[in-house]
Amino acid sequence: MDKPESRKADADSKAVLEMEKLLGSLSPVPVCKTTACPNMSACLSRRSAAWMILGGSCLRRCAYCDIAFGEPDPIDESEPAQVAEAAKALGLSHIVITAPARDDLPDSGAAHIARTIAALKGTLPSATVEVLIPDLKGDRTALKVVLDAQPDILSHSVGTVPSLYRGMRPASAYTRSLELLGHVKELSPRVFTKSGLWVGLGETGDEAQWVLDDLRAVGCDFLTIGQYEPPTPEHMAAAEEITPEAFESLKSAALDMGFRDAVCGPLARMTYASPESLAMLASKRKP
Repeated sequence: MDKPESRKADADSKAVLEMEKLLGSLSPVPVCKTTACPNMSACLSRRSAAWMILGGSCLRRCAYCDIAFGEPDPIDESEPAQVAEAAKALGLSHIVITAPARDDLPDSGAAHIARTIAALKGTLPSATVEVLIPDLKGDRTALKVVLDAQPDILSHSVGTVPSLYRGMRPASAYTRSLELLGHVKELSPRVFTKSGLWVGLGETGDEAQWVLDDLRAVGCDFLTIGQYEPPTPEHMAAAEEITPEAFESLKSAALDMGFRDAVCGPLARMTYASPESLAMLASKRKP
């Protein structure tokens, strides 16, 4: 799929070349590189990158996700420091941390996520940190552990509309995801929240709008809406390709509803940090 014209000039080519030279020597490697994310150049040019922690396997089997299904890896206690040093080597100003669902752990990995946030903030105190977390099995105590580490953005994807959940996310629950985002605002009102939605899975326009309504009802600040594309031929096929006009309509509706920022388009991904959201983070940090 070609990039929209509005995104082709989104990257500083010199900055991207400098950072891509460093990527080959990094350990661990950002997930942007390992998944060939279409937004990598745009993010790198703004000194932003994403890492997946807590292993590369998941005990849930979401129909649209390319994370390997299987026995999770043991926790690597050195991982927080390694990620922080890699982010420092790249000179990042915004770091995104994501993780698979770790239903095998009593706290779903919350303590390890918190340690990674703390390591990043200790190593790069001027950088902002976004964490894209699983639903933590709805455990409010585990969520508080993550929030106590003071991420700048707490992200959690609802993924799809309620009518498609059973087939697409059989081990998850739409209401649990909404409750998690709402709990963030109750526990840490100053933390921005962010969620994402795939479209083109067979949902109706009304259903997509209902999800936006639900997200705003729990105070969600930032939104991404992207075109679903099966990561492999074995995954569920897309039901339709959403038109640019439909994406623009969704973006306009989201902004009119009060979302602080909405990235809507074929290449939109949850780990993408838009210039607008980064500017809001910078403004929030000013004394």
